[in-house]
Amino acid sequence: MRNSRGFTLVELIMVMVITGIIAATLTIFLKPAIDSYVDTKRRSDLTELADIAVRRMATDVRRAVPNSIVLQSPTCFRLVPTTTGGRYRMAPDTTTASSWLDPTEATTSFDVLSPMSAVPAAGDWVVIGNQAAADVYAGSNRAAIDSVDGASAVRRHRIVLTGAKQFPSGYEGGRFVVVADAEQSVFYSCLGTALYRTVAGFAADPATTCASTAGAQVASDVAACSFVYDPNQGATQQNGFLWLRLTLSRSGESLNLVHGVHVDNAP
Repeated sequence: MRNSRGFTLVELIMVMVITGIIAATLTIFLKPAIDSYVDTKRRSDLTELADIAVRRMATDVRRAVPNSIVLQSPTCFRLVPTTTGGRYRMAPDTTTASSWLDPTEATTSFDVLSPMSAVPAAGDWVVIGNQAAADVYAGSNRAAIDSVDGASAVRRHRIVLTGAKQFPSGYEGGRFVVVADAEQSVFYSCLGTALYRTVAGFAADPATTCASTAGAQVASDVAACSFVYDPNQGATQQNGFLWLRLTLSRSGESLNLVHGVHVDNAP
């Protein structure tokens, strides 16, 4: 019977040499390809994260109550988001029973003449003629909804308020907007390495809320962010403009995204 034997020194050296050649080949030719794939995937992830965050902010900005955007600091701004809106009856219907909104006196209900994208719920808020941010936050031009009646031959809906309220004169055409009670105001703030969306009340303290990390995290890996708002961009004085700048960084890879959003400030 033939006796088994181990490897010779020459065979071991040959294996080591061949292994070294293979390892060197993999390092030279495959590592750059792998690194390139990882870098591309990282940049793609950062791009998607930044794009989602910017689009989320832009969506809220576009549906904000006119003139409700307030730049609290270069890294925090506030707004009042709306859920729907329409046109109210500005004068009585002489042939049928109607409820109209007279800005010269307090009213408890008014007819809605246009379709609404959603029917308001009890507790939601009606806002009319918001000319300045302080008005909607202080409550001079908003009132809580008690109930919403159905359609009739002369109206789409009738909004009944919880109490009598004298609204300021609205924009030409009798426009109103509705704010959900669950989202009276929204703050976007950059803190540390995250961007937060914090829901708060109309009377929330801006400094405290801007510094809070209790809100929903919109983006992580935030290296820097800044917001610039001009409430009167353009000749009509009714078109604002908000600049959003977001810089994300991960494992040495950075991405800078700048996005501008037009703001309709015509109440």
